Amino acid sequence: MASSASPAPAVQDEPSMLSARVLVPFLLVSLIWGSTWLVIKDQISSVPPTWSVSYRFGVAAIGMFALAWWRGAPLKLDRQGQLIALALGLFQFSANFNFVYRSEMYITSGLLAVLFAMLMVPNAILSRVFLGQRIAGGFVLGTAVALAGIALLFVQEYRAMPADLGDVMKGLGLALCAILSASIANVMQSAERVRRMPILSLLAWAMLWGALGNAVLGWALYGPPVIETRTAYLGGIVYLGLLGSVVTFPMYFALIRDIGPARAAYSSVLVPVVAMILSTLFEGYVWSALAAGGAVLGMIGLVIAMRARSPRTPRLTG
Repeated sequence: MASSASPAPAVQDEPSMLSARVLVPFLLVSLIWGSTWLVIKDQISSVPPTWSVSYRFGVAAIGMFALAWWRGAPLKLDRQGQLIALALGLFQFSANFNFVYRSEMYITSGLLAVLFAMLMVPNAILSRVFLGQRIAGGFVLGTAVALAGIALLFVQEYRAMPADLGDVMKGLGLALCAILSASIANVMQSAERVRRMPILSLLAWAMLWGALGNAVLGWALYGPPVIETRTAYLGGIVYLGLLGSVVTFPMYFALIRDIGPARAAYSSVLVPVVAMILSTLFEGYVWSALAAGGAVLGMIGLVIAMRARSPRTPRLTG
């Protein structure tokens, strides 16, 4: 007599973080985003930050629609898809970057990059609360080690910063708002309905909505568009829009779907180290014992977390 019991849901293992499928885009995203902090620093100029963000994602939206068309991804989304793209655009490409640019008015790009290294913490917490994703013991251990390294880097950057305590607190508050906005957008990517959407199509519309949202906010706060004609400024807009957005966000969001938002956010641990290395090469940054120790601890924590096996989570297939 055949059993009437329902078959158990199939279990899908997430790919190893050390597999080429994960490691290659993980490193590329980290390297590129590590370079963007220097470019963003130059964008803090006579142009209001909201307009600079709008220009960046206007360029990015054009590039992403072109990439989606070239790769044969659908260019239309249904009503629900547009609402998801709108929410993603406002959290990831509007609120997040507006807070980032404003934060850099008060604290250094190095300190801001270090703060963003904590992104894996809210990502892990929100994923657990809203998606029920379990947290591996190895990930917790790696995160604790990495956070110790981040603390050393934070002390180093704080000591090197000439700003007073009031400015530091303003910068920290804005940075935390940016991290929370980015974390909400990251965790959205793991929702089952969003996972089924083509990444390129979703990103193209999200970047367009983000650029339009920034334009509306910029006009409300600062009046008509303002732009600089400096080659460095215009080149920075193109670099951030294409290499820093069109190239990186599809890889990063694919990582979120593959390994979850908590582990994908570990790229933010590598980003400040890359930024500091580039600052050494181009700005004469001198490493201290605190900075070196923080970087080493961050990398040890990264390796521990990357080697940790993700808890097996049942997922319905078929």
